[in-house]
Amino acid sequence: MKKVVSSGQPTIKEIAKRLNISVSTVSRALHDHHSIGLRTKARVKALAAELNYERNQTAIYFQQGKTFTIGILLPELSEAFFASAISGIEDTAYSNNYTVLLGQSHDDEAREKQIIQSMKQHRVDGCIVSIGKNTSNYDHFEMLRQARIPVVFFDRIPDLPNIHAVSCNLESGTIQAVDFLLKKGHRVIGMINGPETMVASKERAAGYIKALQQHRLKYDPNLIVNSDLTATGTGQAMDYLLSLKRKVTAIVTFNDYVAMDAVQYALKKQLVINKDITFVSYANTPVSGYTAFPPAASVEQFPYEQGQTATNMLLSLLRGEHALNDYQSKVMASRLVIHEEKK
Repeated sequence: MKKVVSSGQPTIKEIAKRLNISVSTVSRALHDHHSIGLRTKARVKALAAELNYERNQTAIYFQQGKTFTIGILLPELSEAFFASAISGIEDTAYSNNYTVLLGQSHDDEAREKQIIQSMKQHRVDGCIVSIGKNTSNYDHFEMLRQARIPVVFFDRIPDLPNIHAVSCNLESGTIQAVDFLLKKGHRVIGMINGPETMVASKERAAGYIKALQQHRLKYDPNLIVNSDLTATGTGQAMDYLLSLKRKVTAIVTFNDYVAMDAVQYALKKQLVINKDITFVSYANTPVSGYTAFPPAASVEQFPYEQGQTATNMLLSLLRGEHALNDYQSKVMASRLVIHEEKK
C-alpha cells in the first residue's frame, strides 16, 4: 500500500474525508464506542496509525474543563529542602495522573507575580506555592482566587487569613533547639532570624522566647537579629552578635545554609566551633553532614512529606471533596535531630 503523506498535524476531519464517513463516526471509532462496527473501527484505526494521528489533548481538556496540570512556585530549587519538597509533590501528582509546571521566584516578588500570571494563562488547575522571603504584596494570589484556581501554600506561607496551608511547627522545633543548647550549658544564646515579615521568622522568635521563659530565663531582644539570609547578611548578623557585651556562646540560625555561612565567619575570626561557639539550625539538610563543622543539631521539617500533604490537599479541592472556601491548615510536627560531633 502506498503511504499517505499528510501535511501538518492530521485531524479526525481528514480521516473522515478520506474514508468518506462522518467526523462523529471517526471519533466514536477511535474511542471504541459500541455503536460502531468492528470493520469501521479497524479502517479508522488503520488510517489513523498510517497518518500518525494523535488525539488533540487540548480539545479534550477544553471539553473536561481541566488541564490536569498543577503549577508549583518556590524560591530556590537549588536548596535541598525545596528539591525534596518537589519530589513529594511530583510523586503524588503523577500517581494521580497530573503533571506539574514548575517556577522559581529566586525570592523576587516581581518574578513571583510574573510566574503566577503565566501559570494562570497556561490554565493550571491549581497551584502549590512557597512564597519568597521578600514577598509582601499578595494581590497575585487574590487574582488566582478570583479565577477560582485553588492555591495551597507550604513551608513559607503568607500572613493571610483564609488560606489553604501546610507547614511544620517551627515554634516547637525552636523550643527543642534552645532546650538542647541550655542542657549543654549555654546561657547566652543568639538567633540569626529571617526577615521580620516572614511568618516563619515570627514562629522561630516565638519559640525562642517561650523556651527561655520555660527555663525562667530573661529574654534579651538584642540577641535576635533579623537578616536577609544572604552570606553578607549572615556575616553582619554574626558581627553584631559577637560584639555584644554578653558573650554569645551559641547561635540558632534560620537554616543550615545560614549556619554554614556563620561557621565560615566564625572560623575567620579564629573561633573554635563547638567550643567557643556552637550552632543549631533548621532543615536538617543532608549536605551539611559533609561539611567539616555541621550544626550540632538541626530541626527536621520533613519537606517531602510537606510536599505530599500539600498536593493531596490540592487534589482534594480539585476533586470537589472540599469547597474552595473550606480552608484547611495542616501543621506537621517538627523534630530536632542531634548530630554527632566530628572528632
